[in-house]
Amino acid sequence: MPSLQTALPLELANNAIMLYRECLRRAKYIGQKKYNTELLTCMVREQFKKHMQETDPEKIQNLKDDAARGLINHMLYESENLCGRKFSKSSST
Repeated sequence: MPSLQTALPLELANNAIMLYRECLRRAKYIGQKKYNTELLTCMVREQFKKHMQETDPEKIQNLKDDAARGLINHMLYESENLCGRKFSKSSST
């Protein structure tokens, strides 16, 4: 399966510290809108600290992909709100 990180800028996708910082920025941004900034930033910090000592390259790649997926989902959500148009397909039942 191809990496989701290809959707992110190369310098962000290849650098765990920059990815961490961008996740924190997004958490703060969302937290300010929803009034739960501390909770969201703590969640991001905990996830990165929990896996800080990981050495398996495949597991590291999966963790980076998960972080990239979260960033991409948030960017799509914000884009949908700005233009008033849905980018994702939703099933109508």
